Amino acid sequence: MITLEQIRERLAEAIRNSGMTQTELARRLGIRQPTIGQYLSGRSMPALDTFANLCKVLDVDANDILCLDEHTDSTR
Repeated sequence: MITLEQIRERLAEAIRNSGMTQTELARRLGIRQPTIGQYLSGRSMPALDTFANLCKVLDVDANDILCLDEHTDSTR
């Protein structure tokens, strides 16, 4: 089962790997930096359109962040 904690961890890893600061990422997404902090702390999750933009800016596949590949593999 996919947990919000796993999604949060994957998102944090993608941000680290991008080399961008939270401030730079927020600027590129057109949102405030504290919002990125809320995503990473688990207090909030991005709206679907924001999540899609986040994946695009970070150059990551949404399936990787959402752990969908792992979930699919474990149900086969």
